Amino acid sequence: MIRFCLFAFLFSLSWARAQSLRVAVSANAQFVMEPLRTSFQRQTGIRVETIVSSSGKLAAQIQQGAPFDVFLSADMTYPQALHQQGLTTDAPVIYGYGSLVLWTMGKLPLNDLSVLQHPSVRHIAIANPATAPYGEAAIALLTYRKQLEAVRDRLVYGESIAQVNQYILSGAAEVGITAKSVVMDPSLKGRGSWMDLPPPGYTPIAQGVVVLKRSRQEKAARQFVQFLRTPEARRILQQYGYRTPTA
Repeated sequence: MIRFCLFAFLFSLSWARAQSLRVAVSANAQFVMEPLRTSFQRQTGIRVETIVSSSGKLAAQIQQGAPFDVFLSADMTYPQALHQQGLTTDAPVIYGYGSLVLWTMGKLPLNDLSVLQHPSVRHIAIANPATAPYGEAAIALLTYRKQLEAVRDRLVYGESIAQVNQYILSGAAEVGITAKSVVMDPSLKGRGSWMDLPPPGYTPIAQGVVVLKRSRQEKAARQFVQFLRTPEARRILQQYGYRTPTA
């Protein structure tokens, strides 16, 4: 009897997990995903499980067969590549446009990017440009502002925006370039100081979403993508600093 009850309990956990919509989320959208998930679950009753990493790593996992249902990328390149490989049900659609900020826990004078050459700045955290679109945008901005060569030796690379945030919050890096959606999260408001780094210098970061062909919950996955286009989802995205496409 005890064994039967244990089996039933484990089976119920496995069933619940299997029924959750598995959404792979680029690290820049980690924080905004929480209110999006809460709102979607409240409206539909569909449970959502998030898997957070850099867009490049998530795309590689999808190519290797990871059982995700939806992929929210930090750009359009990775989801477009997956679509061309026949791994998505449809072409990606843009759910938001992200931007960069400069963030520090110290008392640096955040007036312009020349602060990166301040004597007290020994480490500047950015995401790995090879796998993280926000890192690629940071390199493009530093190049455009003619700062890259002056600060190259101070750059430290996080595998994703999430690791960049850890470097900044811990003080391992005196300053870093991260996503605006991070500093707009209520749990981080008031932590350190930051300044906007809008274009020009990089292309507004169009972020794409796709439903994956491997999904066993295509209907629920499509519901989630449709939800991202609703006024409620756009309001949440805008609260986190994203610019949203028109409905």
